[in-house]
Amino acid sequence: MTPPRPAWGTAAATGLAALLLYVLTLAPTTGFWDASEYIATAHILGIPHPPGNPFFVVLARSWSILLAPTGLSVAVRINLLAAVTSALSVFFLVLVAHRLLAVVYGDGWQARLGAALSGWMGATAFTVWHQSTLNEKVYTVSVLVIAAVSWLALRWRDRRDEPGSERLLLVAVFVLALGSTNHLMSVLPVPALAVLVLASRPTVLLRPQFLTRGVLLVLVGLSLSFVLPVRAAQDPVINEGDPTCDGVAEAAVAVYTLGRAGCPALSANLTREQYQKPPLDQRMAPFGHQVTNWFQYFDWQWSRGIDPSERPGTARLPFTVLFGLLGLAGLWVALRADAVAFAYLGVLAGTLTLGLVYYLNFKYGYSLAPEVTDPGLHEVRERDYFFLGGFLLWGVLAGMGLTGAWQTLAGLTRSDRPHRLTAPVLLLALVPVVLNAPWAARNGDWAARDWAWNLLMSVEPYGVLFTNGDNDTFPLWYLQEVEGIRRDVTVVVGQYLFTSWYPEQLREWTAPDRQRSYDATGASAVARELHPAPLTPPREPIVALSPAEMDAIGSVRLDRPITVSFSEVAVQYPEGTVLTRGQQLALAIVHDSYDERPVYFATRAGLMNELGLARWGVRQGLVVKLDLRPPSAPEPEGLVRAGEGVGGAVVALPRSLRLVEEVYRYRGLEGRTLWQDRATLNIPWSFYFMYLQLADAARRAGHPTGQVQELDDAALAYEVLARGGARGMSRR
Repeated sequence: MTPPRPAWGTAAATGLAALLLYVLTLAPTTGFWDASEYIATAHILGIPHPPGNPFFVVLARSWSILLAPTGLSVAVRINLLAAVTSALSVFFLVLVAHRLLAVVYGDGWQARLGAALSGWMGATAFTVWHQSTLNEKVYTVSVLVIAAVSWLALRWRDRRDEPGSERLLLVAVFVLALGSTNHLMSVLPVPALAVLVLASRPTVLLRPQFLTRGVLLVLVGLSLSFVLPVRAAQDPVINEGDPTCDGVAEAAVAVYTLGRAGCPALSANLTREQYQKPPLDQRMAPFGHQVTNWFQYFDWQWSRGIDPSERPGTARLPFTVLFGLLGLAGLWVALRADAVAFAYLGVLAGTLTLGLVYYLNFKYGYSLAPEVTDPGLHEVRERDYFFLGGFLLWGVLAGMGLTGAWQTLAGLTRSDRPHRLTAPVLLLALVPVVLNAPWAARNGDWAARDWAWNLLMSVEPYGVLFTNGDNDTFPLWYLQEVEGIRRDVTVVVGQYLFTSWYPEQLREWTAPDRQRSYDATGASAVARELHPAPLTPPREPIVALSPAEMDAIGSVRLDRPITVSFSEVAVQYPEGTVLTRGQQLALAIVHDSYDERPVYFATRAGLMNELGLARWGVRQGLVVKLDLRPPSAPEPEGLVRAGEGVGGAVVALPRSLRLVEEVYRYRGLEGRTLWQDRATLNIPWSFYFMYLQLADAARRAGHPTGQVQELDDAALAYEVLARGGARGMSRR
């Protein structure tokens, strides 16, 4: 049978429809977690966290330059890359769906409509939609690789008897190799591709010319990883892992052995050594739980807006079962069309689900297994984005299954126009777009960007700011590197102090010849008043230890009490205290910086408390300033101690009120009724605790009742949001 002609127009129209949806719901700026890191590294050609994702960084930087004449912000340009790559993935999978539907039901308008609806259902699955409106990860590029390879594989199968058809396979091989330098998710079609080739024409793998060209294309594709040591040697501001090499040969060994030998720094980066994942036979949670965690995410895909509970619940279950069955029906349609194509899609679906569950070996799900009370045994956030490709594919399969059901109903109907009469069943394709919209759309969400603005504007010039983790650190990197705001502030990620490369980079970038100067031009008038310029830059880096001395630091258990002196006070650590490498380096930074630089922490809890410094913390808006005054020293004007019921914090009240009322920005918070990412609830909670302490301090300082009430109201509103309520937000 002659294969149907590709439905280029249908695929293009569906891809454009998906793109329009993504653009209408596109994030207007950066976001929490890795979005800010990837936008910033794309903008400066930096190196993000291992494995470094060189293909993404180069692609995103090139894309951003091409879109620069549009006047769009850098963040919007990079977010559009996620939207476009997802839309292109839909384009290719619509071609796949049409290829199979047309064989079973004929190449008419019904097959084209069914293919379009299949693509739309995949495009509007919750995780697919959510990841396509903000460049939170590199995975939309990898999903494009999966979709393109799937189309190339089926196209080769249809044309395998034609001279030169092997070129389609060679293109697929090159795309896979190139995609691997974006993320290893890109190589997930390999098992399915191998099955398709072996079932269609295995002799092609024995042709010397094909093998030679294939090997050369793989080498060329992998060569993009050379970007990592070349760029690392140029010392960009964001240079995670610092994968520098002594020479080209050493780097080549690391690149072409996929990090198993050669340049140690590059090998560690490519193999993600920093994360120390155990062998696969050592499960980080029971495999049954890991499968349940995947089902939790599958349960979200078709009706996320129903029952906002994070656990799999009964309210969404009918839709989950329905779309699960429709996906199976789609595989049945594929089997009827082409047994080999069915094998390809079946193996691909298995790889992207159970295969990936086994390989990823996650800890207990972020919002599952409440009986496991140790947070360290849970993932730090929801990981549904890892299954992005599988959810897109299943949505397309569900669309094919829906088309098959429609065709079956039409065949049972006694009518002159059976397909038109039974067409209402196709309205099921609209269920995901309707029920996922509140959770998937990101338009109007400025929360991460303004969070970063608020923190940086709270810090005095040349300050050192210790943050809690990457979700509240990367937005600060974005603001500094992309928008050029408060580059004088040294942001210290406590988690990264455990590495060798990060403390050394902090030392280098804060040395007098590299310390970036304080620039108040991007700040508001009040912020400029609070932080007047010009100021003399610090004369020393934030830590005096040499790289060798820092490398020699490891975790210790004290065999005797020690006292560490800071300025005019001292902190005692009793015998038996365990001081980790990160804590010791943080103490060294505080000790060496305090006389020249103001030191801040994002919260009194966490690192500040672990170091025994919380008693000297003074709330200054959202941040806590370290104020190392001895008890006998006079208290500066404007400090008010809040009551023990709200933590007993000392509050720099006048300064904090000016920050809150005249400097801070609240876009994406005011009027907000839903905080989608439960793992970043520390953000609204931070606002809640700030307003709670400000209200109590203002009450104790005798401020007008109306002002105190406004602060109390703001605290209540943030508490409602942080607890998942539907009450609108207001800063007053």
